[in-house]
Amino acid sequence: MKEQLEAIRKSALESIAGTQAGADLEALRVKYLGKKGELTAVLKQMGSLSAELRPVMGQMANEVRASVEKAIETQSAILAEKAMEAKLDMETVDVTIPGKAVKLGHKHPMYLALDEIKDIFVGMGFTVLDGPEVELAELNFDRLNAEEGHPSRDWSDTFYFDEDSRVMLRSQTSPMQVRAMDSMPLPIRIIAPGRVYRKDEVDATHSPMFHQVEGMAIDKGITMADLKGTLNTVVKQLYGENTVTRFRPHHFPFTEPSCEMDVQCHKCGGVGCPTCKGEGWIELLGAGMIHPRVLEMAGIDPEVYSGWAFGMGLERTAMRRFKIADLRLIFENDVRFLEQF
Repeated sequence: MKEQLEAIRKSALESIAGTQAGADLEALRVKYLGKKGELTAVLKQMGSLSAELRPVMGQMANEVRASVEKAIETQSAILAEKAMEAKLDMETVDVTIPGKAVKLGHKHPMYLALDEIKDIFVGMGFTVLDGPEVELAELNFDRLNAEEGHPSRDWSDTFYFDEDSRVMLRSQTSPMQVRAMDSMPLPIRIIAPGRVYRKDEVDATHSPMFHQVEGMAIDKGITMADLKGTLNTVVKQLYGENTVTRFRPHHFPFTEPSCEMDVQCHKCGGVGCPTCKGEGWIELLGAGMIHPRVLEMAGIDPEVYSGWAFGMGLERTAMRRFKIADLRLIFENDVRFLEQF
């Protein structure tokens, strides 16, 4: 039995010292010290020994077990250290190697145009307002002098949430003008950009969801000349000093008198093309002097105060600003198109 124990000790220590992986070390532990291991098998023979030899062989077996366990512990520490060194070598970062450039995104052309518009109006002393996209028909229509029966209130033109046609997706950002008149002290100078919704078919210049920028100024002595001067200044700052505009008479229930402002088509220079539908001009916005009845509904005396208002489509503004021929390009998210900006 003594020879068996010595053989086990020698074999185990040599095998343990030669292991290169934790799994191999665990296999050796089971081989020598497990319930069915070689040392356990020898210990089961202790019953056949004389009373005098049992203590001697028992002590020797304990020494062999202890030496094997110590060898396993030592080798386990060595393997762990080697594994850590290998991991550190593999994960070492050479700080002298140039890093990979991170590809950053950029603003959408529509929002580039919006930022420019905001900067222009803020520079003129206007305040930028934001408001809800789900709106009350009272603010979207009634308070804007568009009474029941007005074509814009029809279910074929507007997205309603209820059968009573009282809650809707706003069709314009004009309700923010009403909110401003109700809550802000006079004089008032605001612009209100945001998403709006109308039941339009998608084509080169229309979409059922689009963006508007509406503006309003109310003070004593404001005239149509102030409106035209402000809008011409804005357009020339956006598109350049040589931008050609025209104002046409129109009708809006919110304003009286009313007008529409066109800019010469950027695609054809006024000759006529598919973008401007052969007219040579692209409608940019509607505007006019705020109707006295609208002022009265907000508790503002139209005999003392007057004001103007406008509403422009942001997509069309961006199209003219960046010479985009088709509005659908703005919404399609084609990276090849967007990377140009």
